[in-house]
Amino acid sequence: MKGWPGEPDMTYDVMVAEGDAASAEGDPVRDVIFDFGNVLLYWDPAAALVPRYSPAHIERFLDNDISGFYDANDRMDAGMTRDEGVAWMRRTHGDEWADMMRYYLDNFEDSLTGPVPGARMLVHDLKAAGLGVWGLSNWEHDLFAVAREQCPLIGELDGTVVSGFVRLRKPDRAIYERALHDFRIAADTAVFIDDKAMNVIGANRAGIRAIRFRDPTRLRARLIDAGVPIPAVR
Repeated sequence: MKGWPGEPDMTYDVMVAEGDAASAEGDPVRDVIFDFGNVLLYWDPAAALVPRYSPAHIERFLDNDISGFYDANDRMDAGMTRDEGVAWMRRTHGDEWADMMRYYLDNFEDSLTGPVPGARMLVHDLKAAGLGVWGLSNWEHDLFAVAREQCPLIGELDGTVVSGFVRLRKPDRAIYERALHDFRIAADTAVFIDDKAMNVIGANRAGIRAIRFRDPTRLRARLIDAGVPIPAVR
């Protein structure tokens, strides 16, 4: 199985306000909360592996049913250390995949392949419009330093909650509620941006409207549609 286990089908670049978030539909947007990977900066695990592994081998490694790669990432995002994550993979999926995971983690910086186009100016435009701009991401504790170094935009946010530090993980409702508490913001006037459908659903369960991100221009348009006073694309 390729990709994150349990990822449902969902349309990209639309405002989703279902379940506990339905009552917030139409409310003003005062805060925007961003995921990091593939929203502010691109993450491609294959990019870290190409110097040592063939495309066929990488494809098998990124099949969770074969290697447990995404399950291991989930555990590390929730607070397990890198060494513990590799040891878990070795116990459950064998030496071949555990050794490959160790190589990937040791060269993690190569998996971050650059900023998402438009992200920097969107954050700046939101700030100029007076909105709060925040970060909420699943990320292993120590590897977060690599993300901050390669994506200075993270440091420009008004605050961040990172799963590996708080030992909570999206899409669990608790981490969204932790973010709302730490940021001192209200769920019904916030919007969450993430590339994964499961995390959009998780935000809705916490009363937060959300957008599954793919296209920077469409994201900007959806925020403008919601009444956010930022410049439109001409």
